[in-house]
Amino acid sequence: MSPPILIVLSQTGLETARSAQAVLPGAQIHGLAGRVSGADLGFEATAEHLRAHFSAGRPIVGFCATGVLIRILAPLLADKREEPPVVAVAEDGSAVVPLLGGHRGANALAARIADAFGATAAVTTAGDLRFGIALDEPPEGWTIANPGDAKAFMAELLAGAACRIEGDAPWLAASDLPLDEDAALSLSATLRAEAGSPRRLVYHPRRLAVGLGCERDADPEEVTALMRATLAEAGLAEGAVALVASLDLKADEPAVHAAAAALAVPARFFDAARLEREAPRLATPSEAVFREVGCHGVAEGAALAAAGPDGTLVVAKRKSARATCAVALAPEPIDAARAGRPRGRLAIVGIGPGAPAWRTPEAEAWLARASDLVGYGLYLDLLGPAAEGKHRHDLPLGEEEARARLALDLASQGRDVALVSSGDAGIYAMATLVFELMDRGERPEWRRIEVAVTPGISALQAAAARAGAPLGHDFCTISLSDLLTPWEVIERRIRAAAEGDFVIAIYNPVSRRRTGQLPALREILLARRPAETPVILARNLGRPGETVRATTLGALDPAEVDMLTLVVVGSSETRMVAGQGNGSVDGGAWIYTPRGYAAKRMQERP
Repeated sequence: MSPPILIVLSQTGLETARSAQAVLPGAQIHGLAGRVSGADLGFEATAEHLRAHFSAGRPIVGFCATGVLIRILAPLLADKREEPPVVAVAEDGSAVVPLLGGHRGANALAARIADAFGATAAVTTAGDLRFGIALDEPPEGWTIANPGDAKAFMAELLAGAACRIEGDAPWLAASDLPLDEDAALSLSATLRAEAGSPRRLVYHPRRLAVGLGCERDADPEEVTALMRATLAEAGLAEGAVALVASLDLKADEPAVHAAAAALAVPARFFDAARLEREAPRLATPSEAVFREVGCHGVAEGAALAAAGPDGTLVVAKRKSARATCAVALAPEPIDAARAGRPRGRLAIVGIGPGAPAWRTPEAEAWLARASDLVGYGLYLDLLGPAAEGKHRHDLPLGEEEARARLALDLASQGRDVALVSSGDAGIYAMATLVFELMDRGERPEWRRIEVAVTPGISALQAAAARAGAPLGHDFCTISLSDLLTPWEVIERRIRAAAEGDFVIAIYNPVSRRRTGQLPALREILLARRPAETPVILARNLGRPGETVRATTLGALDPAEVDMLTLVVVGSSETRMVAGQGNGSVDGGAWIYTPRGYAAKRMQERP
């Protein structure tokens, strides 16, 4: 379960939320803007904010009346097996109520918060209260084959019936269930594939490891079908599988991940040297496989490696046209997190200008999921509580390539990495560099990781929103930094933008050693648009000390611009309109670029 978000709607509840945050690693406090000061993140619209995070699967703890959460989230309720935990806490911490997802973590979350306040969690699920167990929520390492029958089964127990346990399930034996060896109701713990019924609940210990091998770009349907047929023919339950395992060269193979997804289990990978250590235990070693990948068996070796030294091969290698499958059995449920390593993931995250309110829910979710954060130290500091509990890798400004390399290296080791950029990661930022490094082909393992990019609010969007609507018509961006691009190329682009009469957002306008480009740009633009053209100077957007002011192209003084300033130069059509005291620029003006609606109205008049 990912860290919860703590929703605070009044200043009174903030202190209570801080106390809960202390026992919930990674939790963030989200406060209603205008009512709560000092929260980790502010939001404007309560309903939209809650629904966005609920839909994204984030656990929610609301320090407010239960009715608020119920009314807001009610339209989204559908399948209780898919809903994230939702807990309501009184503003003074005196009451803690799990509202949704009781058996998906809400009961446990409520109990942890209640313990911090010396209160009692108001758990209302009957089985938990009477027998100290939730039959439809087996512990880690176990699955239930027929969860839909658990409610009827529990109803009979609550009505006075007894049950018996078949097989070895210590967690069932340790509960307060009414047990009778002759009872008609039964709880079965087995590796075998059994359907179960309302009077017989079937539980599977996750003790099986499925090993897979396949050719490059094998058909996912073929590999999944082979795996399922292998299990079915051996009479083994899919729910008893803890993980799918393979050679690390297959970490990016869609067919392997499709097979794991079909069983809703993780995929784990081992290098050839580790699989070769299993050679003495293989049933069907192959010299051809050894010559190809450096180990005598992929499917059998991966299954045995995942099952551990005391595991046994229960299904030897089976083949299809382009794949192989084998199954190993461990003496205890397998902890997939300690078996092999996952496919590494690199999330390239744009955090906007830095203010938490301008981070997207997706960015927050990716940051919460990450084990490692890589970035310029200032950007990681801006994350505040979102960086807590993570491995931080701070690199100085100017070490962009080193940052990207480090992030790729960490991900190729099987870690979940977030490479943090300010603004949007794809606009003059880190995403391009990551793909460029992968494209060079220096490290083949970099191409086997999962890479994803989430957008952030760019400086040009932030400046435009603060100023009004200067990007209302065609616009472009130009960086004046000549560290990577020759000035001759930059100058040619400026002239083209001037000729096209684009609104221009200018990144990196000056630096300590580079002061001549902005005056040169001004002269080129003055030759093609009026001196009265509005210009926006936006500095420290979304951060303390933010300023947004207007000038004109003719009056633009490069001495007023520094490295933290974004310059937006309007087109010949851009206008400044008095805001009657409510405008954002210069204390009462808005800047906008019309799209041509006035001309359209003139044409439509009879």
